[in-house]
Amino acid sequence: MSRVGRSPIPVPSGVDVSVADGRVTVKGPQGTLSRVLPEPITIRQDEGEVLVERPNDERQNRALHGLVRSLVNNMVTGVTAGFSKELEIVGVGYRATAEAPNKLGLALGFSHPVSVDAPDGITFEVPVPTRIIVKGIDKEQVGQVAANIRKIRKPEPYKGKGVRYAGEKVLRKAGKAAK
Repeated sequence: MSRVGRSPIPVPSGVDVSVADGRVTVKGPQGTLSRVLPEPITIRQDEGEVLVERPNDERQNRALHGLVRSLVNNMVTGVTAGFSKELEIVGVGYRATAEAPNKLGLALGFSHPVSVDAPDGITFEVPVPTRIIVKGIDKEQVGQVAANIRKIRKPEPYKGKGVRYAGEKVLRKAGKAAK
């Protein structure tokens, strides 16, 4: 039995989990998230917790068991606390600005400024010009938006300039060997 899949998901007060027509919906103080459940997996509610169950031990069902439990747990966490991803900008003249609500302006050494629009449910914060915080209630969407911003100018291996996740270690290469 999957260790991840069989552990119950605690549901805090103020959060409503409902399952109907193969779809799980989680409502909380931050917002509402909904997701389609894979066919054989079922969700059962007890008092104050949610249990994810599988019908048998087939390979596909075992694989989906822990996955669905993690996805539902992330939905519950998202509507209560939300998720955030921090990015750092390294480089002389590289900076970020919050242009408008849900719009981010980046100067990353290109001949033109780059602007990034936030999808629905995502907000940007720029506490200092070299730090970006991506916030939202959907963990998958927050991670994808942060990855898209990082992809604009990945950290290069010689000087380490570019956009990186907070705390990310960039492997540095040696430059040209001088004679």
